[in-house]
Amino acid sequence: MGMSVSQGAGKGGRRRRGRKHGVMSEINVTPMVDVMLVLLIIFMVAAPMLTVGVPIDMPETQAKALNADTQPITVTVNQAGQVYLQETEIPAEEIVARLQAIAQTGYEERIFVRGDKSADYGMVMQVMARINAAGYRNLGLVTLPDQTN
Repeated sequence: MGMSVSQGAGKGGRRRRGRKHGVMSEINVTPMVDVMLVLLIIFMVAAPMLTVGVPIDMPETQAKALNADTQPITVTVNQAGQVYLQETEIPAEEIVARLQAIAQTGYEERIFVRGDKSADYGMVMQVMARINAAGYRNLGLVTLPDQTN
């Protein structure tokens, strides 16, 4: 009739009632930094491919490239005579109204005109005249560098 008492049942057993583990309130930043670096690399690779959305065959010249700090407004005339403002096709009659709506910083903003080398010369000149009628005076014609050298 004896009673057996195990040693340590009251003190060092498997359960520790004195210490409670609370909620961890620290943010683990390492996974977030990893995700941000991967996104940065993806955008660095994809950004140059998104610059010009209208494919045209531009003429080649020996003119040197211009250094531009800001992204200019681009008006494109393709081989079929369709006019694009940036990447959006618009009727030629709407160029003046759209450009005047864009003129938030004034009419000193640079506009690049891109024309397919097979496009009608008259259509390109008509687009340039409409841009001039909208109040813009800083026009540039975009060409490719000459590859024959």
